[in-house]
Amino acid sequence: MSGRSRRATLGAALAVALVAGVVLSAAVGQLAIPATEVVGAWLRGLGVHTAWAPADDVTTQALWQIRFPRVAMSVLVGAALAVAGAVMQAIFGNPLAEPGVVGVSSGAALGAALAIVSGAALGSVASVAGLAFAGGVGVTLLVYAMARSNGRTEVVTLLLTGIAVNAFAGAGLALLLFVGDSAAREQIVFWQLGSLNGSRWNEVAVVAVLTAVGVAIALALAARYDLLALGERTAAHLGVRVERLRIVSILVVAVLTGAAVAYAGIIAFVGLVVPHLMRMVLGPAHRGLILASALGGAVLLTYADVAARTLISGAELPIGLLTSLVGGPFFFWLLRRARSRAGGWA
Repeated sequence: MSGRSRRATLGAALAVALVAGVVLSAAVGQLAIPATEVVGAWLRGLGVHTAWAPADDVTTQALWQIRFPRVAMSVLVGAALAVAGAVMQAIFGNPLAEPGVVGVSSGAALGAALAIVSGAALGSVASVAGLAFAGGVGVTLLVYAMARSNGRTEVVTLLLTGIAVNAFAGAGLALLLFVGDSAAREQIVFWQLGSLNGSRWNEVAVVAVLTAVGVAIALALAARYDLLALGERTAAHLGVRVERLRIVSILVVAVLTGAAVAYAGIIAFVGLVVPHLMRMVLGPAHRGLILASALGGAVLLTYADVAARTLISGAELPIGLLTSLVGGPFFFWLLRRARSRAGGWA
């Protein structure tokens, strides 16, 4: 199968899986809603009236006020995390890189914990999300600034600086857990586990704008990532300004990941698993890889959210727990595979 046929087949399969997942996610829950009514309610919202639309207002309100915002958030968060992972792997030149390496996740957790413990704006969702986003982006910029020397940044230095700053942020989080009261500790722990519960349209709008901007910039840089894969010196000879590309890419990763975790909490391994799987199918060309990662991340998190709400009757599992249960063994497999291939790309 040619590369173009492979991309078309994968894109179609992911699109079908995403549509099916969106309908399924909106249909299942404590109030079971037929798939036809889900589609009918969506079409009615778009101004198309069909016989499939729900007959009662309770179902319609449940879909538009609770289910649809949550589904939209799962799609956006999954896409944002997967594209951030693809960009990280491109600039690090390593298929095992993921957004947490540069401190965005630990910084977001520290910011959210600070908001919760201090009771900023009465502990509102907006204050927690705002400080989480600011913490993620701020810590990422700090890592980059500390790793920069003589006008450039070495990948190894950036990685080691990220590890050090992650450890420091972890210590700050532990301190906040120590000084906070029981209610604050419970809220911090729950936030770290990740959840899409309580998503609202205004939050979806914020994440949608940031995700769209981040994905658009990543796609615009895709050709330069292809050149960077040839090596920094070769890319520089071909006209790529490597240092500028790296800082813009890190900012893109910070915005995408910060937007995702600000409202959904820490959701691990999506940025590692999805881009690597897409690369195994499509190869290393980054334009197709970024688009496929966005679709794949949306599919993965949509179905993970369905599983989180249905695996245990009457309870909801943290979605970050489920992605870790899947991603942990997959990461171990990647390490074994990379070792057998001397660390090469898939």
